[in-house]
Amino acid sequence: MIGIVDYGLGNLQAFANIYKRLNLPFSLVSTPEALEQADHLILPGVGSFDWAMQRLNDSGLRQTLDKQVLEKEIPVLGVCVGMQMMARSSEEGSESGLGWIDGEVKRFEFNSDYSHLMLPHMGWNDVTTTQVNKIFAGLDSDALFYFLHSYFFAPRKEIEILATAIYGEKFVCAVGNKNCYGVQFHPEKSHSWGIQLLKNFAEI
Repeated sequence: MIGIVDYGLGNLQAFANIYKRLNLPFSLVSTPEALEQADHLILPGVGSFDWAMQRLNDSGLRQTLDKQVLEKEIPVLGVCVGMQMMARSSEEGSESGLGWIDGEVKRFEFNSDYSHLMLPHMGWNDVTTTQVNKIFAGLDSDALFYFLHSYFFAPRKEIEILATAIYGEKFVCAVGNKNCYGVQFHPEKSHSWGIQLLKNFAEI
């Protein structure tokens, strides 16, 4: 069962609609007991890093979530701010992240060649995979994904980079470490390409 973590943030219903269409079992989980029943987890997130971490820490889910991910090692997919929360810290705030993947979240800093670019980075963008991974199975070079963000994940280890995109300069847009996956873009808003990625995750 795919557990969509409900801690008060994120477009939960969009994920639910996709998994309902795919006829895959899912549930919106908002209690520790429900979390323990899931064999896959999606951690959505919108807004600022500190706000999201505070909401998660206050939800009563944090301890069970860490246990499911770090001890039981069930697959988890962080989306947008949910991906950023997997880092140790963020330049956007002072709260500590989950620390599931070693890295930090950084703000876009453009040189003079790209000073015309606006933040947030919003819209459709190509994604270039950097290694073979099941989460991108069936997604060729024509795949496009929808982005809305001003910060990006900077992992410490290059081997944990799964994909990059370009907005002025190249940035990391997907990461992975063992059972932990994160994408900066919104698969739930990315039409058939996002549906394929969410299906892939469910099959890991």
